[in-house]
Amino acid sequence: MSFSNWISGRVFSFVHGNNLVYNTCWEDPRLDREALQLTAKDRVLVITSAGCNALDYALAGPEHVYAVDMNPRQNALLELKIAGIRTLDYEDFFQFFGRGYHPRAWRVYRTALRGELSSWAQSYWDRFLKFFDNPRRTFFYRGTSGAFARGIRFYIDRVTRLRPEVDALLACPSVAEQQEIYQRMRDRFWSRTLNFAMKRDSTLSLLGVPKAQRLQIDRQYPGGILQFVQDAVEAVFARLPLSDNYFWRVYINGEYTPECCPEYLKPENVQRLRATGVENVSVHTDSVQGFLEKYEGTISRFVLLDHMDWLSAHLFPMLELEWRALLRRAEVGARVLWRSGGLRTDFIDEVTVDYEGKPIKLPSLLRLHTDWAAQLHQRDRVHTYGSFYIADILSAPHEG
Repeated sequence: MSFSNWISGRVFSFVHGNNLVYNTCWEDPRLDREALQLTAKDRVLVITSAGCNALDYALAGPEHVYAVDMNPRQNALLELKIAGIRTLDYEDFFQFFGRGYHPRAWRVYRTALRGELSSWAQSYWDRFLKFFDNPRRTFFYRGTSGAFARGIRFYIDRVTRLRPEVDALLACPSVAEQQEIYQRMRDRFWSRTLNFAMKRDSTLSLLGVPKAQRLQIDRQYPGGILQFVQDAVEAVFARLPLSDNYFWRVYINGEYTPECCPEYLKPENVQRLRATGVENVSVHTDSVQGFLEKYEGTISRFVLLDHMDWLSAHLFPMLELEWRALLRRAEVGARVLWRSGGLRTDFIDEVTVDYEGKPIKLPSLLRLHTDWAAQLHQRDRVHTYGSFYIADILSAPHEG
């Protein structure tokens, strides 16, 4: 390992080792729901992240959603959301998780939320419920990704002074008007300072992008990481409708609106989740492999986010062990979704698993829906991943 890679890895570990990384999910669950095609018989494993998408999938009515994450802080956040659904009226719930600020945060926490949490989550929120008690720095400007979002807001408001243009973009009724405004502001927004920052691993680590992902993009995307980021931002603000893009709106404004927010925050959906007690969602602090090795049933749907990018670069043997555990617990015909920072996940071709007592390359056991995934990926409201994958697990090796 080179010295620069070692330094980058240490920075990433320092940023993420003891922090809440994601305060909102950065994967579009609208695409996931189309790809997963959930039924009442499905059992879903998803990496927790901020828990938004686990709750979104639960609204589709699967038998169970297992939210698994190695970072207990991410799981503590999902526990807090579930506690809010179970115990709070809609106004208080939206104040917490829609506005990111509640004027009586501590009182509501002590009287309604705390008793619903695990002991680890209680100890965490006993220290960090302050994330919700400051109207000038809402929850969505907390954690490592929130620190980056706060920096971008400062850059828009104080450095480039583009707040009027950005507000006008978010209010646009049509993509054509978005394009016109974005073209006018583009050169001011992409200053030399921002361009320099977006090429730094220290900046990208705040967004949960390890060096392995940055190198993937540098190798595969014309113009490298900076051009990739610029093109992604242009796609979001000039080619896709912003009216329902709650992902970018929350980081620009520090809060959702009732009209533009994740599905689990809408009144009718909060009521639906409360009616079930969110009993079909459980939270597990473990690795994907660790959870699957302890789990005794079968899983029909897997949502792996983009964590294989990091495993492939640093812990390839663990990636192989994870897939072996996945295949042991997968139903025949189970579906797996994953994303990547790169344009291709070539490392999948090198994963070796066991099949009928013999080693075999993983792609022989997968049927990839390449065209379908590419079509969905073009509609991705987040648009910061290089590629999206839908694969079915076959009962026998598949050739071609």
